[in-house]
Formats: sequence, C-alpha cells, structure tokens
Amino acid sequence: MPAPNSYRCSCGALSPRFFAAPRQSAAATALAVLVALMLSSCAFGGKKAGRIERDKPTSTWGYFSGPIETRWEADGRTMTLLNELRYTDPKGVVWIAPAGSTVDGASLPRALWSFFGGPFEGKFRNASVLHDVAYDQKTRPWQQVDRMFYDAMRCSGVGAVQAKTFYYALYRHGRHWKSQKKPEDQSRTTAVNPAEVDAIQQWIRNNDPTLDQIDERAASQ
Repeated sequence: MPAPNSYRCSCGALSPRFFAAPRQSAAATALAVLVALMLSSCAFGGKKAGRIERDKPTSTWGYFSGPIETRWEADGRTMTLLNELRYTDPKGVVWIAPAGSTVDGASLPRALWSFFGGPFEGKFRNASVLHDVAYDQKTRPWQQVDRMFYDAMRCSGVGAVQAKTFYYALYRHGRHWKSQKKPEDQSRTTAVNPAEVDAIQQWIRNNDPTLDQIDERAASQ
C-alpha cells in the first residue's frame, strides 16, 4: 500500500513542473520568434527606406516631380508638354510648366546653342522647358528665373563649370524684361563672342565664383 501513496505524491509533485515546463518553453520560443520577426521587419524596412532616400534627388539643387513627356510638332522646332513638369528649387519655390505648354527654346539666345548644345538635348531639357515657360509667363523677375535655370541644370546633372558658364552667358545676353507689363529690354545685346565665352569659362574654372560674383561681372561688361 505505501507504494501507491508514494506514487501519487511523486506524481502530484512532479506533474505541475512536468507540464509547465513545455508551456514555458513554448511561450519562450514564441516570444523569441516574435522578436526575431520584429527585428527582421525593422531591418528590411531600414534597407527599403535607405533605397528610397538614395533614389530621391539631392536637396542641394531641389528636385523634379517626375519625368516629362513631350511631343514634337510638325514645324520641327516646337515641343508640346503632354504632362506637367514641376520643379522645387533649393529654397522650396515651386516652378510649374503646365501640360499643354509649347516651348521652342527661344528664352535661350540661339547664339548660345553652338556653345552648349540645343536647349532640349540631354541634361538641359528640363531646365530649358521651365525657363521657356517662366520667360513666357513673366510673373517673376528674370533674375530669379535665371537662377532657377542654374539650379535646375545642376539638379539634372550638369557640371558646375558648364552650368555657371551658361548662367553667365544668359545673364549677359538673355532677352530680359523690365517688368511684367513692359516688353523685352531691347537695349541688351544678344550677340555672343566666342572669345568672351572661353574667357569666362576659364575664369569660372580657376576661381569657382558664386552666382552673385558672376552677376557682378556680367553686369560690368
């Protein structure tokens, strides 16, 4: 008879620990899995966020809202925007070329094309489109529009020397206006001397001037 009592006591004493251990082990395992999943999710989220951040245009020169779609017209020189082009400059100012706008590069003196290429070629296109539309609207001072053109060129990947040289030539020879209600300032010459462009490019390459310094030099010529 003692054996059964002993068995029952032993069984009763060991049974809670015997059955609790698996439950505690299962709970610990579930907790470990949950923590691992959370850490894994954070890691993947961090990588994804990193990729998105790298894909965003640098804030130094602002950013574009997306790619532009255009259609060349029958005249071979006019281009129509099929969607809106939006650019936010480094100061947070938003520039918009609405869908349906027609551009032809006329805001950039044709004489400059031989130095820098056509206005709608390669990295110049977005900046040229915005510049054309802003010159047509004349709702902002031309000085601000020309600076936007420089920032938009840099945002599109144009190098500093080339962008600053283009900016100088545009400031010096661009078809500027005095106010929104007045016509272009026809007193400004649009003739471009190749030697002048070469000299300015060399000066920019050697001195890396600010845009204010370029303005001063262009205004003094």
